[in-house]
Amino acid sequence: MKKIQEINIEDFDYPLPEEKIARHPLEKRSDSRLLHYHDGHIEDRSFREIVSLFLPNDLWVVNNTRVIPARIKFTKSTGAAIEIFCLEPLQWDYTQALSQTSSVQWKCFVGGAKKWKEGPLTLALSIHGKEIILSAWCLEKIDNAFHIEFNWEGATFSEILDAVGELPIPPYLNRDTEPEDYDRYQTLFAELSGSVAAPTASLHFDEGVLHDLKSKGVQQQSLTLHVGAGTFKPVNTTQLGEHIMHAEYFEVGQTLIQAWIDQWKNQGRIIVVGTTALRTLESVFWIAHENLEPNEKGLFHVDQWLPYQITTSKNRIHVMEQLLEKMKGEGREKLIGTTQILMGPSYTIQSADVLITNFHQPKSTLLLLVNAAIGEDWKKIYHHALSNGYRFLSYGDSSWLEIKNGQAPKS
Repeated sequence: MKKIQEINIEDFDYPLPEEKIARHPLEKRSDSRLLHYHDGHIEDRSFREIVSLFLPNDLWVVNNTRVIPARIKFTKSTGAAIEIFCLEPLQWDYTQALSQTSSVQWKCFVGGAKKWKEGPLTLALSIHGKEIILSAWCLEKIDNAFHIEFNWEGATFSEILDAVGELPIPPYLNRDTEPEDYDRYQTLFAELSGSVAAPTASLHFDEGVLHDLKSKGVQQQSLTLHVGAGTFKPVNTTQLGEHIMHAEYFEVGQTLIQAWIDQWKNQGRIIVVGTTALRTLESVFWIAHENLEPNEKGLFHVDQWLPYQITTSKNRIHVMEQLLEKMKGEGREKLIGTTQILMGPSYTIQSADVLITNFHQPKSTLLLLVNAAIGEDWKKIYHHALSNGYRFLSYGDSSWLEIKNGQAPKS
């Protein structure tokens, strides 16, 4: 088998007609379809049937990130329109940055940057009846983005975004944000603000499905991974070795890690909702396996190639127990860090038995992750979905993929 760095991205291309892309959500979340893949077989189901696929002793994990209205539109005195798209905070974590009350710095995309010659952009707004002036200063360029400082008085930055920001929707929808997106492009699990894209595998779950899963006794746990704009970044290099994976911020608490360990000890399944949740769990596993240390800011980091550089295999339960004990000893309630992990051919998924996910773009790192989960059968699945009327991408249909190395930890 080729090394992951030698994989040609053209091997992960497939024809995706425009009419197969879901431009809008269905009327009800759980009206979507579910492709059930197990033991090499494919079955067509409705998403509501997903409850029957869960076992009472399953543990399922969701991403509780919330999409922020990250696009702020300014108009210069000349009439020129400039849009600032807030990607990630530069001084604090997301919670701290969004709670600032006078000044904050973010890494941003800037639409119409050439029209912004010098000086600040300003925008007048009203929050709770109070007039506020928001100013934006461009401090420097960072690769293809910009270092922007915002200044204001009289509100939190979260309230500023809620007042004037626009919810970002995926670029491949080729339309403006509409009122329905403010509800339907958020999951029912959304709690912690920070994402600029939704963890779309969770969009199908509605109150009825959640009630039925709870009644069945299935255990649910949450983690946080703030999805960045890089999730839509195509692989533009021929070989994967030349592709730089985007980094995303995550938080995982002691409660989830304990439930994870218990699940392995009881030989139970772990069901992961979405590629974002799976990236996070895998990253935590490698932090434990390699006993990684945080940086000066207290953040752990997982490099995109780390798993492929490891030659020794350790007891999976043991390393996770060591991580949990270390967190307790250091008073670390949450494991906080960033991950660039890239999963693809030759990668062995360590943390999950089932992946629930939507249908992804051609030549994307998300499609590579699906390959890591089920191997070359991804081609059979995507051909079936295209031939049988499934809807693709963020507002599209769902799939239940039983991971090829599945079930229970290895001693």
